[in-house]
Amino acid sequence: MARIISIANQKGGVGKTTTAVNLGASLAAAEKSILIVDLDPQANATSGLGLDSSTMVRSSYDVLIGDCEAKDAVVTTALDFLDVLPAHRDLAGAEVELVQAEDRATRLKTAMRSVTDQYEFIIIDCPPSLGMLTLNALCAADAVIVPLQCEYYALEGLARLLETIGILRSDLNSNLVIDGIVLTMYDKRNNLSRQVEKEVRENFDGRVFKTIIPRNVKLSESPSFGKPALLYDVRSPGSQQYLKFAQEYLAIQ
Repeated sequence: MARIISIANQKGGVGKTTTAVNLGASLAAAEKSILIVDLDPQANATSGLGLDSSTMVRSSYDVLIGDCEAKDAVVTTALDFLDVLPAHRDLAGAEVELVQAEDRATRLKTAMRSVTDQYEFIIIDCPPSLGMLTLNALCAADAVIVPLQCEYYALEGLARLLETIGILRSDLNSNLVIDGIVLTMYDKRNNLSRQVEKEVRENFDGRVFKTIIPRNVKLSESPSFGKPALLYDVRSPGSQQYLKFAQEYLAIQ
């Protein structure tokens, strides 16, 4: 039975998709069977894995509105052990279409039942909001990983996200746990990065992963080539840190 992990933070530009793609690829490199579910209408996880979202016959949108089962929308990638359930721009309409549905918060949870026996980990890339799509992801998940950019404003939204997760645990998904916060876009030359790390570790003791993801050109370049960082440049600091992060994550499972 797969462990379902949502990569969530309502703030944009904090490294959610980068983390979803590269954690997934790094776990696949360890020969763990992985499915990445792209639940962001921007479909960056889909394109970052070398797929053209506009050509997908089935997508996470079709799964959410009930037009197909999740297993029928899964696509293989260039990396062994790594599959993706792609997104399409139509996914933006799901936010509106699901509002009137009685099961609007649990559509994805129900849909995942057709694939949970086929993978060890399912990683959901959430959009930068706390709307219906993210709500579905959190209801479907066993755990949340929160990427946190090492900048001041990133801290402001963290408390709100954790509050939302707490409310959701009370009302919709009592089994949801926070696996941890991963610090991203870290620049060791920058005093602010060090200060943010210090504050996060002090205020969220025990919830912050030891591995830190640096600012890295290769991490930024790899999506434009449709590759995870380890296929683009495995020796780059960003790629190496995600491989290290995957090892740390496996150690706590």
